[in-house]
Amino acid sequence: MIAPIVSPILALSAFLLTQCSMVGPDYTEPESITPDLWNQNLPKASGSNSAALQAWWRHFDDPVLNRLISKAEASNLDLVVAGERVLQARANRNATRSVLFPQVNGIGSITANRATENGLFPAPDGGLNEVYDLGFNAGWELDFWGKNRRLVEAAQASEAASMEIFFDARLSLFSEVAIAYIELQTVKRRIVITEKNLETQKGSVKIARARLDAGLVPKLDVSQAKANQANTAAVIPQLHQDRVSLVNRLAALLGTYPGQLEPMLSKGSKIPDPPESVARGLPADLIRARPDIRAAERNLAAANAGIGATTAELYPQFQLGGNFTLQSASTGDLLTSGSRNVGFGPSFTWNLFNAGRIKDLIEINKSETRAAYATYQKTVINAVAEVETAMARLSYERDRYDLLGEAVEAAEESQGLIMESYKDGLIAFQSVVDSERVVLQAQDNQAASSGQIAAAYASLYKALGGGTRIGSK
Repeated sequence: MIAPIVSPILALSAFLLTQCSMVGPDYTEPESITPDLWNQNLPKASGSNSAALQAWWRHFDDPVLNRLISKAEASNLDLVVAGERVLQARANRNATRSVLFPQVNGIGSITANRATENGLFPAPDGGLNEVYDLGFNAGWELDFWGKNRRLVEAAQASEAASMEIFFDARLSLFSEVAIAYIELQTVKRRIVITEKNLETQKGSVKIARARLDAGLVPKLDVSQAKANQANTAAVIPQLHQDRVSLVNRLAALLGTYPGQLEPMLSKGSKIPDPPESVARGLPADLIRARPDIRAAERNLAAANAGIGATTAELYPQFQLGGNFTLQSASTGDLLTSGSRNVGFGPSFTWNLFNAGRIKDLIEINKSETRAAYATYQKTVINAVAEVETAMARLSYERDRYDLLGEAVEAAEESQGLIMESYKDGLIAFQSVVDSERVVLQAQDNQAASSGQIAAAYASLYKALGGGTRIGSK
């Protein structure tokens, strides 16, 4: 039996494992480097609200947008790729972890050999000899310096980083879908506004022609009215081009074709209206909420673990190996006790000279860790800047929208007064043309501003890390 041989070696192995240490620096999470407060003031901002942050698109109260985001989450191909990379990282972590356990291989062979009759030691009859082997061999690397455990640590961190990258891809997807839908509804609203103004300008052409027929005005008035009408009509095809482009963009984000999406998008031209209150929290909340920051932190942990894995190469590596086989010249004797062939014992290897290669590799690992920390810092700083920019954009665009509302009201009132003055023969038709252009421009600007407010809202929640931890279901 092999037990008397194996037992002392296993006892020694167990003792060695209890004495194992892990070389290299242990990882500690970086301290928060965010400011205490936001620099930008956002009126009606509230504290952090996890539910409000994660399902922010539902605050628009737009069923079509909810359906689009739900479909995008299920069908977006970039998200599929990111999910597959998570599975790859998980499998890599499991494969790396397997080196912590003994490796066992089954072996077997049949060898036929005919000895020479004419050599220095000729066989008496030169007959054919057959040898049968059946058994297994096993090996176990004792992770005395923590090399394999550091590799597992790095693989686990890389797996976590891949999951955060997946969350970041989903965060970006939700924001892109929302913004594309907002832009689409804005374009549709601008088409309605332009068509309404076009009808008004057609009426102006009729008024000018009637006054021309009555001999009250020159033909110039009709020409100016028709030119103004044609210029307005020419805007509509361009707006329809923009509409088609946005439908195509949404279709690509949803992993489908435009024709399949058109029925859902064909109704209404209402620009999504976000709530005035925003749950922005504090800058420190970004560390927990933003997946790109969490991914950068996990990449830092993986780089740090690489230092220990490489440092372990400076020390001897211990292995336990052995084999148990049955060997016989005939199949009849193969399974008998006399056919046993046993070998078991420890061994080690030690890289005594490598011209400084391992130390250079350690320096590379250290440099990679410093670079990963700088990347982490940069990611946090960029995240804070994105939030500050989005808050400023939302706040100032709201102010701009209110001012544009005043401009629309004044322009519409002015247009009515100018038309009455023209009918009374008090002013030239150029004033009518100018007033119609001002009204169209003011209404178009206000519609665009409404869309920019909604888009800024979506951008702000993306910058805050909204929509990463829960799905749209």
